[in-house]
Amino acid sequence: MTTVEIIFLAVYFSLLSVLGVYGSHRYRMAFLYYRHKFKLPTPNGTLKALPKVTIQLPIFNEMYVVERLVESVCRIDYPRELLEIQVLDDSTDETCGIARACVERHRQKGHDIVYIHRVNRSGFKAGALENGLKLASGEYVAVFDADFVPSPDFLMRTVPFFADAKVGMVQVRWGHLNREFSILTQAQSIFLDGHFIIEHTARNRAGCFFNFNGTAGIWRRSTISDAGGWQHDTLTEDLDLSYRAQLKGWQFIFLPEVISPAEVPVDMNAFKSQQHRWAKGSIQTAKKLLPTILKSDLPLLVKREAFFHLTNNMAYLLMVLLSVLMPISMVVRFQHGLYGTLFLDLPFFITATASVCVFYVAAQRERGVKGWERFKYLPFLMSLGIGLAINNAKAVGEALLNQQSGFARTPKTGAEGKSVKAVKKSYRGSKTLMPVVELLFAAYFTGALWFAIDSRIYTSVPFIILFLAGFLYVGASSLLQGLAGRAKVPDAAPAVTPSEEQPRQAA
Repeated sequence: MTTVEIIFLAVYFSLLSVLGVYGSHRYRMAFLYYRHKFKLPTPNGTLKALPKVTIQLPIFNEMYVVERLVESVCRIDYPRELLEIQVLDDSTDETCGIARACVERHRQKGHDIVYIHRVNRSGFKAGALENGLKLASGEYVAVFDADFVPSPDFLMRTVPFFADAKVGMVQVRWGHLNREFSILTQAQSIFLDGHFIIEHTARNRAGCFFNFNGTAGIWRRSTISDAGGWQHDTLTEDLDLSYRAQLKGWQFIFLPEVISPAEVPVDMNAFKSQQHRWAKGSIQTAKKLLPTILKSDLPLLVKREAFFHLTNNMAYLLMVLLSVLMPISMVVRFQHGLYGTLFLDLPFFITATASVCVFYVAAQRERGVKGWERFKYLPFLMSLGIGLAINNAKAVGEALLNQQSGFARTPKTGAEGKSVKAVKKSYRGSKTLMPVVELLFAAYFTGALWFAIDSRIYTSVPFIILFLAGFLYVGASSLLQGLAGRAKVPDAAPAVTPSEEQPRQAA
C-alpha cells in the first residue's frame, strides 16, 4: 500500500472511532435511565398558597394554530385571578387579526389575557419573551409554542415543585398530535420520544444538566433574571438559558408522566429547517458555555454529560466525511486483497448503528409500545438520521465559522391525527439546493452498491444500503415537496380576514 492509502485508511478508522464514541453514549443514556427509572420526582415541601403565573405564547405567522393554542391555554385549571396570559405576536400576516380577535373573545369571558405585538423581530423568540417579561406580573412564567395544546392540569402538576426554593424550572414531556400522519411524522415522534423519555429522564435523575425545550415548561421568574435573562446570540435560546441557570446552581425538574401534545412538521423541508436550527444552536451554545462548564468545579459526571449533550451534533459533520470515505475505503481494501479488514467496521456497527436500535426500542418500550411495533420503524430511523447528515453538517459548519442567521420558524399547519389543512406557500418549508447535494450522495452510494455486489463484498452492503436509502429519501422528499404547488390534502384552509386595525403594542 502507498503512504497516501495508509493515511487515508487511518483517517477513515479515526472517524469510525470518534463516531463510535458518540454512538456508545446512547448506551450510557439507556443505562442511566434504567438505573434511575424509579427515582420519581416529588415536590419538596408544600406551597403556602398558589402563586401568580404568567403564561407566555410567542407566535410568528401562526394563522392555522393560534386559536387552538389560546383556547387550550384558557382551559387550564387555575384560579383566574392568579393567571395572566400573554400572546406575544411578532406576526406580519393575517395572524395579527386572528390572534387579536381571539384574545378579545376570551377577555370578554373573564380571562386575564393580553395581546402584545412588536413591529420588529429583534431577538426573535428570545426578544419576544424578554419583551413580555417587562409587562408580566407573574412570579412564575410558563411558555408554550404555537403548535402546543397543554392539558388543563398542567399548572396544578408543575407549580407544586416550586415549593423547593432551589427549583428554577419544571419541564414536561412533549406528546405528538399528528404521530400517525406519515412515516416521517412517526419517525420524528420516535426521535423526540428518545430525547424526552430516555435522555431527559437519565440526565435529570442522574444529577446532570438538562435543558428547557423552549416550550411546555415553567420557570421561576427570578431564575431567568439571575441567569442573565433571555439572550439571542444563539439560535437555541432555551438551551443557552438552561445551562446558564444550572451553572448558577438552580435545579431543574423533568416530569415525563405529564404530557403536552404538539404538532411535528409534516413537510420534509420544514423538518430539515427545524433540525438545522437545533443543530446550529447547540454548537453555538457549546462554543459559548462549554469552556466555562469545563473550567468549573462541577462534578466530572456533569461535565462529561454536558460535553456530549452540547457537542453531539458534531457527529453529523463527521458522518458526511465518513459518507465520502466509506466507498473509497471499500475499493482500496478490495484492490489490496484486504477483505478481512472489512470486519473492522463491525465495532462501528455495534457502537453507532446498534446503539440507535437499543436506544429507540427502549424509548418505545417505556412508552408502552408492544411487540413488533417497537422495531418496525428502526431501519427507516437509521436511514433518516443518515439522510439528515448533510443538512445538519451544514448547520454545524455555520456555527463553527460564526455565520449568523435568522431564527427560521417551523411552519405549523394545524395537523392532527392523519389530517392537515391545505396551507399557503409561505407556511411550507423553504426550498434550498441541499436536495441536489443529497441526491448526488445517493447516486454516489448507488455506484458503491453496484461495486460491492459485483465484487462480492457483501459485508459492506448493509452499510451502503442504509446510506443510499437515507440520502435518496431525504433528497427526493425535499425536492418533490419543494416543487409541489400545494399539499394534496383533504381539508380546506380556514377563511381568514386580515385585520384593518394597525398592530398595537398592547391590547
